[in-house]
Amino acid sequence: MAKKNEETISLIETFAEFKETKNIDYATMVSVLEESFRSVIAKMYGSDENYDVIVNPNKGDCEIYHNRIVVADGEVTDDNKEIALSEAQKIADDYEIGEEVSERIDFSKFGRRAILNLRQTLASRILELEHDALYNKYKDRVGEIVNGEVYQIWKNEIMLVDDEGNELIMPKSQQIPGDFFRKGDIVRAVVYKVDNANNNPKIYLSRTAPEFLQRLLEAEVPEINDGLIAIRKIARIAGERAKIAVESYDDRITPVGAVVGVKGSRVHGIVRELRNENLDVINYTANAKLFIQRALAPATINRIELDTEEKKANVYLNPKEVSLAIGKGGLNIKLACMITDYDIEVFRDTEGEQETNTASDVYLDEFTDEIDVWVVEALKHAGYQTARQVLAVPREVLAEEADLEFDTVDEVLKVLNAEFEHDDENT
Repeated sequence: MAKKNEETISLIETFAEFKETKNIDYATMVSVLEESFRSVIAKMYGSDENYDVIVNPNKGDCEIYHNRIVVADGEVTDDNKEIALSEAQKIADDYEIGEEVSERIDFSKFGRRAILNLRQTLASRILELEHDALYNKYKDRVGEIVNGEVYQIWKNEIMLVDDEGNELIMPKSQQIPGDFFRKGDIVRAVVYKVDNANNNPKIYLSRTAPEFLQRLLEAEVPEINDGLIAIRKIARIAGERAKIAVESYDDRITPVGAVVGVKGSRVHGIVRELRNENLDVINYTANAKLFIQRALAPATINRIELDTEEKKANVYLNPKEVSLAIGKGGLNIKLACMITDYDIEVFRDTEGEQETNTASDVYLDEFTDEIDVWVVEALKHAGYQTARQVLAVPREVLAEEADLEFDTVDEVLKVLNAEFEHDDENT
């Protein structure tokens, strides 16, 4: 009696475990339970054809009916499909030969082995369903940002879980160098790959992919989300620097100014999320020479020779500009190559240096004690790196391209003119 109770309890536990399974709707649960019971019956009796299975997960039970045809005593050829008249009349004394007997069977009476077999079958099917649900949830979400809670940290990757407890993997190579996570931290990343080899889905996240930066910009800049500004290309060296080429579909909107925001307000949060990654926003153009020139800012270029078939560009600069074009650790030229799709080489142009105006020039960064930093940044994002470059442009153009008020532009011009007036007095 005790053994029977143990088996009944084990069967109820099996139902309880299955009911707690995530991502499985009621109809699917009933179908899988019935399928699993039939699988066990088929293994025990060679066939489940003459069995009716009715499962009730809410009650934690299952009704199984064994259907057999009544035959005369001594004429039973298949115990699974036929029952002798005398045995049938023990169930109900009015059964006759040729009638069908439907006998209810308590599955727990099948024994512990059958229940263990059922549990294993259910476990296997549950795993398959969970894999299918996970794959279906993420297969069309590549390129989307998701949030995950750090669950476990290893040397080469971390495991996160989403709000449904699904496991997500972020390899070390897809983490920003400055990233440091603890268990329980909430992390934002983009889904960059969904692998379903052998029906064992793995969801990989990335914080270094250009798509991650693009999605962050789309969330912060309404004009991008509204389709007024397009991100044409992003080149990133994660945690260090990125270049973003943008284009406006509305002549009233200056794309660089709209993306950066007043005093950099729209990119401050993104920069923090990317561990202080420097963001260079430039105007996109289909003119390859002009695009390369903008991509190599803050360097001032004398001339460019293009090989459009080989996608190569030879860029000539004054010797003092070469280091600016290359950038610290070669980052500037690497990113310029990535965003323009050209193999760029820089050369010192000594002839060009002699031909250029010999008057001194001053980089805008030198004026941050007199001009607000955000104004300097707005001018730089508009493509102006030095004082003389700014002074060579009409105030109306400066106001439009840098998205500045005329009063602000006038104050900038006053400061810059004073610098060169002072130089002229000393010469």
